[in-house]
Amino acid sequence: MDTPNIILSAKDLVVKFRVRNKELTAIRHISLDLFEGETLAIVGESGSGKTVLTKTFTGMLESNGRIDNGSIIFEGQELTKLKTDKQWETIRGAKISTVFQDPMTSLNPLKRIGIQITEVIEKHQKLPSAEAKKIALNLMERVGIKNAEQRFTDYPFQYSGGMRQRIVIAIALACKPRILICDEPTTALDVTIQAQILDLIRNLQREYGFTTIYITHDLGVVANVADRVAVMYAGQIVEYGTVREIFYDPKHPYTWALISSLPTLAEKDKPLYAIPGTPPTLFSDIKGDAFAPRNRYALKIDFEEEPPFYQVSPTHFAKTWLLDPRAPQAEPPDAVKIMRERGRKNTKQTSEAQQ
Repeated sequence: MDTPNIILSAKDLVVKFRVRNKELTAIRHISLDLFEGETLAIVGESGSGKTVLTKTFTGMLESNGRIDNGSIIFEGQELTKLKTDKQWETIRGAKISTVFQDPMTSLNPLKRIGIQITEVIEKHQKLPSAEAKKIALNLMERVGIKNAEQRFTDYPFQYSGGMRQRIVIAIALACKPRILICDEPTTALDVTIQAQILDLIRNLQREYGFTTIYITHDLGVVANVADRVAVMYAGQIVEYGTVREIFYDPKHPYTWALISSLPTLAEKDKPLYAIPGTPPTLFSDIKGDAFAPRNRYALKIDFEEEPPFYQVSPTHFAKTWLLDPRAPQAEPPDAVKIMRERGRKNTKQTSEAQQ
């Protein structure tokens, strides 16, 4: 089997923000390879650094933020050297696009829908208005907007939430990007519309061949869309692997806690599991494993020394001292055991179906 091409590679990335005369380290030495054509899901609690990480790929850090260390290579180009919006124009929107969480903050309420799509096409593809309009109408149809010709002159308030999100996707795809970042793209939508939007992105990915990054805290979304998963905590990736490895054979206690929090695993008449405590402040240096104070499996060394990444398989790595050969055996929580059993049953059923 051929190794897929790496389309983007981040190495030892550190991102800092200046906040009220203090320095906050939002991303702490992250390294990550993104493979061409894959769907990578980045999961973790709010504040874990998911959105900040992907903003470094498009030069969209807030004015008080900066890349303090590291490298981001995209198609042979070092993105950390780009400093101005003018320099970023060839990347942002053109080659790496973003679908944001709330379409109403992404769309200009004072501009007609058609204008908002065509101006992106005209700017990046240098096409005349008439040709840009044809492309825009085709994109509207591709993302499922009925009567596109009539809806072209509508304003955002005349569209439902699901339709506005479809328009945001159309704008993101207007320049046929190589990477599409979906930042919580279904959070503001009801369950039925969520499924439609996820199906739409999946179908468009097959058609256009772009690479997708999903940012989400919803593990249900991850199970349906991802090839690989990166689990983030306190500005670091603490575990990554294929979707099957993360769901059915997780190794980091934080991943165990996230799986234990799944509503589908809740037992009748018992409260839904919640991770105790709160994430650490990122204004000061963190000693040891950042998750240690909330981790009932924590070892003494977790409070003293940061764990390295341990390799579980060629595609699966976890940053936990529990994988050290000297560590005592730790039994994962019942929720993880239930998921493992489901994984075994799914594998068996798939094998039987193929025979």
